[in-house]
Amino acid sequence: MDDTHLRADLVELLKGGSAHLTWEQALRGLPPELRAASPGRGLHTIWELLEHMRIAQEDILRYTLDPYWKSPVWPAGYWPSALEPTDAQWRTCIAGFRRDLSAVVKLVRNRRFDLTAPLPHGEGRTALREVLLVADHNAHHLGQIVQARRLLGAWA
Repeated sequence: MDDTHLRADLVELLKGGSAHLTWEQALRGLPPELRAASPGRGLHTIWELLEHMRIAQEDILRYTLDPYWKSPVWPAGYWPSALEPTDAQWRTCIAGFRRDLSAVVKLVRNRRFDLTAPLPHGEGRTALREVLLVADHNAHHLGQIVQARRLLGAWA
């Protein structure tokens, strides 16, 4: 089976395009003072959402590739411990998110990697399922980031 189109569609879904914005678009022009600003009662800050995305994406990627990977403790391990990031923490978060997203895209583009075969350690799960989970999770939280920016008056 030639899965060229499937892989191309998955890359587009991961990177953004068509009906999905990119993570760069969601964060472009965000004033630093709004990174940890509350958009409303009970809502996550942009920092919390971005760091959560980074942690979850790394977990899914490592789970897919490493049978010995230990996931963070749910739910606390999937959210940032710092309420407000330093500039260094913000940059580290973005760099980690970018790196791991690139690794997921590289995995999808690797035609020698069977996306539909059950992972040996994955309780019957496939890499395709994990890639779709990354894309879905990121799209969900990118939408929340846009909504937070709207509520903070920082979205054109």
